[in-house]
Amino acid sequence: MNHRQNQPKPDDRSDNVEKLQEMVQNTIENMEEAEETAQYASGNDRADIEAKNERRRDSIEAMRNEIKDEVRDQNH
Repeated sequence: MNHRQNQPKPDDRSDNVEKLQEMVQNTIENMEEAEETAQYASGNDRADIEAKNERRRDSIEAMRNEIKDEVRDQNH
């Protein structure tokens, strides 16, 4: 039996900043699309869209903080 097949891959974090930046951009685009849709939505639908975009803003802030941490860690 070959035990090498069961070994996990090394943790390659070299492209984390790039991936996080892409995630931020995708989230911003989703927010913009949702805001366009909200213009034509009513009542509860509009409230749901606004709540989701608020959660997206929180996610963006968390991702940006993670980007800062990654950059700091890479520079040490």
